[in-house]
Amino acid sequence: MGRFDAPGGMQGYAGILQHKPIGIYLTPDGKQAIVGTMLDAKGADLTAAPLKKLISKPMTAKTWSKLEQSSWIADGSQGAQRIVYTFTDPNCTYCNKFWNDARPWVDAGKVQIRHIMVGIIKDSSAGKAAALLGAQDPPAALTQHEKQHASGGIQAMAAIPADIRAKLDGNKKLMQELGFFATPTIFYKDPDGIMQTAQGAPSAAALNVILGTPGR
Repeated sequence: MGRFDAPGGMQGYAGILQHKPIGIYLTPDGKQAIVGTMLDAKGADLTAAPLKKLISKPMTAKTWSKLEQSSWIADGSQGAQRIVYTFTDPNCTYCNKFWNDARPWVDAGKVQIRHIMVGIIKDSSAGKAAALLGAQDPPAALTQHEKQHASGGIQAMAAIPADIRAKLDGNKKLMQELGFFATPTIFYKDPDGIMQTAQGAPSAAALNVILGTPGR
């Protein structure tokens, strides 16, 4: 993806492994490569800065754009300062837990969570996702569904229209393209504006990282 100068006569390269940036160092003779993080004599990380410049920032911009262009349902204020994306299956218990746990941030207008709907868990998942995407008021339908999740939530569409099917297929393809196969998979930006991911229902501590410290 890119190269950078490294100490000791080595040449540094920035690469990607399993959608994560990695540093690769070619020895002076060009015969060996070392993969990992280089530290100086004081223990300072010499790899993070070049990876951020060459990989993390461009990858964030590219992936964030793809998430923006996917078919999602907004949960929260349009004026929220923080945007979070999550792949959501209507039958996903952990997605429902994340929805409930996020209420303080969403209700306060601090965060908007954009649910990229997929149907992968049960036979009824695609029909329910289609019903949510095709609802007259998708955000309201999502809220009602999540509140009634324990009793089954929204009724699945018996026949999914071609346009909604295309949206679901596109969302699933994007999820797989990004290397994820389970819900919820959450995308957010850290304080440096670099995209980070989390899978499953976040812990209380993780919620503060993903959604921001309460009161801020």
